[in-house]
Amino acid sequence: MEYLVWVLVALVAYGLMAPLTSVVTSDVPPAVALFLSTTIFLCLTTIVLVATGASDPTDVVTPSAGLVYVAGLFLSSGILAYYQALERGPVSVVVPIYGLFIVGSSIIGIAFLGEELTTTRAAGIVVAAAAIYLAAGGEE
Repeated sequence: MEYLVWVLVALVAYGLMAPLTSVVTSDVPPAVALFLSTTIFLCLTTIVLVATGASDPTDVVTPSAGLVYVAGLFLSSGILAYYQALERGPVSVVVPIYGLFIVGSSIIGIAFLGEELTTTRAAGIVVAAAAIYLAAGGEE
């Protein structure tokens, strides 16, 4: 259960990122904002790699590294699109819709990674999708 502390840190940090990005992209183009935040991310990640001794240069050419590169392309395009959406739309709508990745990832895990679909998990996916629909909706 030690992962719960990390999840809570991620929750708070990521929860603050969207409103800050929405505010800043009114003055700074989304691509520039993403570049700057990614630069900070890379610097902090480098510090973690060095501090933990997990920086083995041969990791970049392992067979699994290819999937990491593909995942990086998806992450980069997804985050860039997210920043564009935060520039153009309200946080209260953009973030819940973006949050549908949770539902999508769950379905992919079940369909392609052999994860078990239990009644509880299926209900959770349906309720999560409904919650996102309701959270992103409104009187527009």
